[in-house]
Amino acid sequence: MSFTLSHPLASPPSSRSLLKPAFSALLFFAAIGSAQAATTYYVRTDGGTAAQCTGKADAAYSGSGTSQACAWKHPYYALPPNETARIAGGDTLIIGSGSYMIGWGAPGAADKSGRCYAGGPYDCYLPPIPSGPSPTAKTRILGKDAKNPPKLWGTERVTHILNLNGSSNVEIGNLEITDQSDCVEGHSNAGARCERNTAPYGQWASAGLVASNSKNVWLHDLNIHGLAHSGIHAGGLTDWLVERVKINANGWVGWDGDIGAASSNAGQIVLREVEIGWNGCGERWQTGAPWACWAQEGGGYGDGLGTAKTGGQWLIEDSFIHHNTSDGLDLLYMDGAASSSVTVRRVYAVGNAGNQLKVHGNSTIENSVVNGNCAYFNGKDFMLNGDQCRAMGNTLSVGLVAGQTANIRHNTIVGEGDCLILTGGGTSTTKLNIQNNVLVGKPDFLATRSGWPEQTCAHYADGGSAIPNFAGNLVWQTKGQCPPGSVCDKDPKLKNMTLASFDPAPLADSPIIDKAIALSGFNQDFLLQPRPVGAGPDIGAIELQAGGGTTLPPVTPPPSCTRAKPTISLTGPTGELKAGSNASYTLSVRNNDSATCASTNFQLAKTVPAGWTSSLASTLALAPGASSTTVLAVTSTTTAAAGKYAIASGISSAAGSTHTANASASYTVASTTVTPPPVCTRSAPTVSLTGPTGSLQAGIKASYTLSVRNNDSAACASSNFQLAKTVPAGWTSSLASTMELAPGASSSTVLAVTSTTTAAAGKYAIAAGISSAAGSTHTANASASYTVASPTVTPPPTGSFTHTLTVNKSTYALGERAYFTARAMKGSSPIRGARVVFNVTQPNGQVVKISATTASNGYAKASFSIGRTKANAGSYFMRSDATSGPDTISAYANFTAR
Repeated sequence: MSFTLSHPLASPPSSRSLLKPAFSALLFFAAIGSAQAATTYYVRTDGGTAAQCTGKADAAYSGSGTSQACAWKHPYYALPPNETARIAGGDTLIIGSGSYMIGWGAPGAADKSGRCYAGGPYDCYLPPIPSGPSPTAKTRILGKDAKNPPKLWGTERVTHILNLNGSSNVEIGNLEITDQSDCVEGHSNAGARCERNTAPYGQWASAGLVASNSKNVWLHDLNIHGLAHSGIHAGGLTDWLVERVKINANGWVGWDGDIGAASSNAGQIVLREVEIGWNGCGERWQTGAPWACWAQEGGGYGDGLGTAKTGGQWLIEDSFIHHNTSDGLDLLYMDGAASSSVTVRRVYAVGNAGNQLKVHGNSTIENSVVNGNCAYFNGKDFMLNGDQCRAMGNTLSVGLVAGQTANIRHNTIVGEGDCLILTGGGTSTTKLNIQNNVLVGKPDFLATRSGWPEQTCAHYADGGSAIPNFAGNLVWQTKGQCPPGSVCDKDPKLKNMTLASFDPAPLADSPIIDKAIALSGFNQDFLLQPRPVGAGPDIGAIELQAGGGTTLPPVTPPPSCTRAKPTISLTGPTGELKAGSNASYTLSVRNNDSATCASTNFQLAKTVPAGWTSSLASTLALAPGASSTTVLAVTSTTTAAAGKYAIASGISSAAGSTHTANASASYTVASTTVTPPPVCTRSAPTVSLTGPTGSLQAGIKASYTLSVRNNDSAACASSNFQLAKTVPAGWTSSLASTMELAPGASSSTVLAVTSTTTAAAGKYAIAAGISSAAGSTHTANASASYTVASPTVTPPPTGSFTHTLTVNKSTYALGERAYFTARAMKGSSPIRGARVVFNVTQPNGQVVKISATTASNGYAKASFSIGRTKANAGSYFMRSDATSGPDTISAYANFTAR
């Protein structure tokens, strides 16, 4: 990656086990050769499908035939997302150099029954790697060439790339894991945010490697970078060895160990020669430059490595943890068990925006250089004030536990937070050894910013009763009392003591030379140089060697952002236009900033002649090198005199004058007389309300038709009329809320009214009104009436007959036929020949009468055809009058048409 920093561990090669070509090849082929009984499979870009090739030969596909002795062309053929894995536990998969897309659209990601399909491309990740039979017979996924590792890159918001969920006894090495997008998932800035809602989502992946419930895993020689969320999301691990792995520029976090309830780790978790940097920043995938850095105040995260509550024996050594937007190494959530521990040895931590190192319980920090320049990101990208020196910016944060030991020995520590060393908790049974450290204080960034400048402190105990054992330390320019057993009045005389270029190597006349107390087990320093040299060991992380020794290389800053004047043009019509005409001008803008800059939100402005109308977008967001256009719409006044008029547009941004630019064009008004546009004249609309004219039984629903005509002149825009209604108290009603009408257009809608079942007989007023934003001119109303019939029904004479009425359905569709049945009975005997009149009262109040005569079974039947138009929708009231001899008896029923 182009922004890789000079690593302090790059010196001297003879003294450390860095990966060299010869050693790499020996290790690689020894690993392959050890898989005696297992099968070795191959992937290469010129291979074939699973049908074309067996995968068991490191050879290209010939172009014809099936089941050939050749390699597969993609890892999906070894580990298909929708099928059974074609490699077994203990097998080795060798992946040749080249680029392999992981996600929907890649070879082998077929749309079959499974989780990888076109509608869910985020599920098209590789399945879990099959577990090896034992810790000594691992399943291996290896790049063939350590110098030119294959690139596995995610696309279409695939959830992750490598999958170790439930995988144990696995080795993964010599791979690059990334995506091909600059974006950051869920970023607070729209210009940096990944597309998650609408396909295509873009060439981005959320995480590089995920793992849970995973044991005996060896990760080595991996470059995990540029993922939209996490480099590694792994917890619930046992006995993991991570060597020569880079976890850089992942948009939220480098290694997130919080996977939920099963996050705690166990056994030995070893990180050796790892680099964890620039996490909480996006990555320009074409240049490797970090950008769009953000942290927790803006809704992000930013830890280099953080866990949930965890156990295990953690060892982090010979590693580089730098420029993460929150804490560098956060192991403050160690469970504090007697069997758990953290050892940080020969680690260079610098530029993290929170605490550089955080540990808890049994812990050791030794031979390390820790530069707490926690305000490195101040004013950069999308970092907010609360993100600088988060958690007070203490350089080291150490949680203490009763009966356990914390050692802070032979380190060189500098910082601008509240304190260089913060300890919390512990009791009198806790051992806290702070020995042979160089502690250099700087102005407290947060205190200075708040207007109360002061220096950082050397050590602060935040609660607890642990008594620190200070011995052999040199403390310089810190606030508060000099810690006991320390020298505090002498300049340590280091090669460079500025935060930006800190170099802990002692000068020849430094008072730290030969002045440390002798501690067992310290025969090397931070650079793996011999310790002691001379009369005794030197205080701090660096032991001055004979002849001057090796010094710490300076940190190479990331590529800087260079702002440049944008390119802007405004083009539009070149001919003459009639006064009052609308013209469209195209504003084109190109962002000429360097690729390392963040996207810019340009503000747009316009200038047109007085009295003319115009519209233009207010902003335009552009990434460096990107171009875009928008339209400036201009309308001259109808009285504009003939001639040429200037039209102009300008842009600016928060970057200042460098981003200020403008462009102009012209609008030529023709000399011919132009007929003025028609004038809009508003007029009162025509409103009517019609409904049933006959009497209705109480409780019946009636439909009234509200008709409206817009009488405005043709030059007017359409009007959105608001509708209102008035019905007697307690009655129910419904009416549409609005009606939009063009000038001269008419429309109607239904006002449905249902009286209460207890409504007294009589005539009641029903009204509807309309209005619009045009004001009183558009205010009108109309009324109708609802007549409730007398509910009195003459009871049948004593000793007469009974009469019932039924309807075959309660609700009909418009256009259906309703069927009615009346029956006359005298006691238990049917009456034959009784005359029956069916009275059907329709929603508009009109009554239809249908006559019938009862048969020998006492039944009389009839039917009624319901109209097909909306006017026929509503409630129908039925009354049948049966006459037998001198007596007439009525029966009632209702139905509805929709």
